[in-house]
Amino acid sequence: MASQDAKGKWPLQAGLVNSTPQTSMTDAPKRRRYLRCTSDPLTISVSRGTSNNDPSPNSTSFFGKIDSNLMLVAIVLPIYLGLGTLCFYLLDPQMKGHKTNGIIDAIYFCIVTMATVGYGDIVPDTVLTKLIVCAFAFTGMALVVLGLTKAADYLLKTQGELLVKTLYIDQNSPAGTKKLFDAKAVKCKCLLVSLFILVLIIAGTAFLATVEEFNLIDAFYCVCVTITTLGYGDKTFKTKGGRVFAVFWILLSTISLAQLLCYITELFAQNRQSELVKRVLSRKMTYVDLGEADLDNDKVVEIAEFILHKLKEMEKITEDDIALLKEEFKNLDVDKSNSLTAHDINSNREVTLSM
Repeated sequence: MASQDAKGKWPLQAGLVNSTPQTSMTDAPKRRRYLRCTSDPLTISVSRGTSNNDPSPNSTSFFGKIDSNLMLVAIVLPIYLGLGTLCFYLLDPQMKGHKTNGIIDAIYFCIVTMATVGYGDIVPDTVLTKLIVCAFAFTGMALVVLGLTKAADYLLKTQGELLVKTLYIDQNSPAGTKKLFDAKAVKCKCLLVSLFILVLIIAGTAFLATVEEFNLIDAFYCVCVTITTLGYGDKTFKTKGGRVFAVFWILLSTISLAQLLCYITELFAQNRQSELVKRVLSRKMTYVDLGEADLDNDKVVEIAEFILHKLKEMEKITEDDIALLKEEFKNLDVDKSNSLTAHDINSNREVTLSM
């Protein structure tokens, strides 16, 4: 009897195991939908993410973000370096240190400053150049912060998509969980970037030993303090050819190391999420949990209520967040029908235009 009541009162559990929930004609009248739309973006997003034919979120949204970031960098970086090179070339008499060629030294100084290496082999010597360097350095740091922000946004978005997709995984299918948390792609990226950094280290060491005439220990030491942006300044590029090489090598090496750290962070976050999802899926729902998930006290738990309950368990959302969303829904629901329609959207649009 208890099992029959559970099936009648809590039909959602069957819907979680099967991607298409089974409903009966007798259960249908009991359901009250806050929002029923055949093009529900949440459902579409999840179904696409779990489809075998569609690419995974990691292969679409991530590389889409990579492309947009590269476009932004391709626009901002040349302007940043071009203006900096022109400025420091014209102010070359007001800079002191070991110099080789005006243009090469200006580009080299810009790269060393932007990458936060700061060797100190070329430094400003007047009030004007010192103020310009301060502005140039802060602008370079703004570019770094932009990259870190994009990386954080990507990790947060991936975490959010992962939590929502978790609710649609077949709990009896280990293959589904394994596919969701397949870390081979991230590990492969880490390996490729690590190999590229190794090539850069070998190339930099060989170049410094050959062109700058450092011994192997000093060459390797200079390479390491440069890639990690320490830049003590006791060993630097002093020849014209060395600085031309440094312009490209410093950019590639520092960016590659930052990319490797991003991939490592992603890998650790993915492993952490994998453990979280396994723990959530292994935990059995109880009547107490289902009672707490029934926000409108109609003895029926909708998919939206179940998702909110799970998100609260995972501490990804709070009661205050839910209250704010409910308030926004009430404001959008012009006809007070507890559902959003095209009429509500048009009415809100007309009110906005009339203001």
